[in-house]
Amino acid sequence: MRFEPVGTEDQIKQLAAMADEIWHEYWPALIGEDQTDYMVEQFQSFMALIRDIRNGEYEYWFLVDDESGEDRFVGYTGGKVERETNRFFISKIYLYANERGKGYASRVIRFYERLCNMRNLDAMYLTVNKHNDIAIRAYEAKGFETIEAAETDIGEGFIMDDYIMEKGVGTEKA
Repeated sequence: MRFEPVGTEDQIKQLAAMADEIWHEYWPALIGEDQTDYMVEQFQSFMALIRDIRNGEYEYWFLVDDESGEDRFVGYTGGKVERETNRFFISKIYLYANERGKGYASRVIRFYERLCNMRNLDAMYLTVNKHNDIAIRAYEAKGFETIEAAETDIGEGFIMDDYIMEKGVGTEKA
């Protein structure tokens, strides 16, 4: 699998369309259609992605399966370095429904482990919805531990009700 950096305007448009599709096939069952629409607009729309990428806040990558000789986009991932804590925040790991369960998420975690080691970061962390049992179990199996619970008001009466999960990286923590 290849991690293709997202940076051009055309790539950001493609990413926004991908995010809209993936979010709407996954999240309404857990958080409802209205909150899904709101979160896509606020955090995954073209304008939100342009803002975050151009401000240097977030990095995004397309997840491209190239093993068959043809490039097939299977999802995307993104996050940012937090210098104040010397950690990488994994903001997004999203796969199309028909690509889940094929080991791609494990490859993404290994990608972030290497990235953190190259950047001399101590750990990586992410947030996961408290009701997303499948994801919680998957992250625990990959060495993440729940370090905190957080309720975040994201506006318009919507709350993100998450666990914060962290995994140390580097030789002393592997």
